[in-house]
Amino acid sequence: MRTKRSMLILSVVMAFAVLLFTGSLIAQDEKVVVIGHAESTDSLDPARGYTQTTGIVEQAVYDTLVTFPDADASSIEPRLATAWEVSEDDLTWTFTLREGVVFSNGDPFTAADVVFSIQRLQNITGSPSFLASGIASVAADGDSTIVITLTAPDPAFLVKFANGAFSVVNSKQVMAEGGTDAEDAAETDGAEAFLNSASAGTGPYMLESWESQVQTVLVRNPNYWGDAPYFDRVIIQNLAEAATQKTALESGEIDLATDLTADQITPLEGNADIGIYRGPTTTTHFLLMNGDAEIGGPVSNPTVQLAIRYALDYEGYKTLWGGGTTPASWPPAGIFAAYGEDKAFKRDLDQAKALLAEAGYPDGFDIELSYPVFTYQGINMETNAQKIQSDLAEVGINVTLRPGELQVSLEEYRSGQQGFAYWFWGPDILDPVDSLSFLPGGKVALERALWLEEGADPAIIALRDQARVESDPDARLEIFHQIQDYLQQSGPWAPFLQNDTQVAFRANLQGYVLHPSWTLDVSLLSRAE
Repeated sequence: MRTKRSMLILSVVMAFAVLLFTGSLIAQDEKVVVIGHAESTDSLDPARGYTQTTGIVEQAVYDTLVTFPDADASSIEPRLATAWEVSEDDLTWTFTLREGVVFSNGDPFTAADVVFSIQRLQNITGSPSFLASGIASVAADGDSTIVITLTAPDPAFLVKFANGAFSVVNSKQVMAEGGTDAEDAAETDGAEAFLNSASAGTGPYMLESWESQVQTVLVRNPNYWGDAPYFDRVIIQNLAEAATQKTALESGEIDLATDLTADQITPLEGNADIGIYRGPTTTTHFLLMNGDAEIGGPVSNPTVQLAIRYALDYEGYKTLWGGGTTPASWPPAGIFAAYGEDKAFKRDLDQAKALLAEAGYPDGFDIELSYPVFTYQGINMETNAQKIQSDLAEVGINVTLRPGELQVSLEEYRSGQQGFAYWFWGPDILDPVDSLSFLPGGKVALERALWLEEGADPAIIALRDQARVESDPDARLEIFHQIQDYLQQSGPWAPFLQNDTQVAFRANLQGYVLHPSWTLDVSLLSRAE
């Protein structure tokens, strides 16, 4: 039987072989950066893809109408739109488009491309389509003006528009490859295979190739309208194990490692060839408890759900990973209106046991915990799953671990098939309205946890509906505080860790920024010469 050490060595050797083979194909005069990354890509079609790695690629190869600053989300800035205005009733938004922009194949960018991209996003009804659900219509007014009408005022509309789901694609090119924005696009659009192998955007890079769970290769867009990026070629190498990333970084095989654990950073601190970044994230690790009794079993019971929130060892997760924050609820700390850690749940085993007895489980129960085998931002989900198992055993809940391959487990999660599951989540948009996805009828609640609007507490439905349209900051603050108070006591969620991240890179690599929206903008990277 192979030992864990021999298997690790084998995985390192295989990863290096791929890197060396890739390197042999690169022209000697190209400027190349290689990124070690635990890939989570479901699709590179902007209307369908909705994972962390997808967001990195979208930021590189496509443009949205508006964006955030390079380092944070402190303001909304122009991108493909140079200006915008909103009507007095907050329902009609008019965007003036940037002139002189062309797609990577040389086709001119026009308002028709924006209309096509948004309507295609809506009609494909993929994972990110819900972001466009509040758009009643989108129309071109000539080649350089777009008019978008909303179904109701949306205080987070511009923030949503910075999401990669609103990437503008070349409508002519995508239609030639079988794409459509028609109402039946969910059944008739055939452009995903093309968009998984080549891009159709206006961004600083183009997609040269994507081999799932192996590597993604980007090359500089010669027709980019902005400042040309430093690197000619970006290779995002799938190195799923944090230890493999560390070894590859130390040897110089990769330039940047995105998923190191806290204990792996310590021995790198004295290495003059390595730079280190540490910082908080908005990524929240949580337990999902399915609301359908036939799927969730005991954890569909609201009293059991509260008991599990009391049973988790919140401080222990931070100790395990060398830092982080215990999230009080949704939205995660750092987002407007979010509670701080001072209001977070505290472990109370006696209360957990009393609640289990009240729910009819004085001796606990047996249950499976589903989760993907994955390491993200230095957090190993297998390790957390084992701790969850240990925590719940202290109150009599006997957990059998059910690990799964990432894409298989992700599909189960997205289709609401998992009864008791461990996942992590990063904000889709950097506004508290995003957390409404976790309320009855919201995308995550409805599709993942089967927490339905039908039969839900009218009080939380009323708060949800107020939060969707309220724009006054003070009123929004109060509404979202009430929502968090509710979710701490009710609902199928147990958020338990908002992790820090540790990223390391070769000391001559410049421009690394951990962005709260797209995580990494490869166009900002350069090398000291």
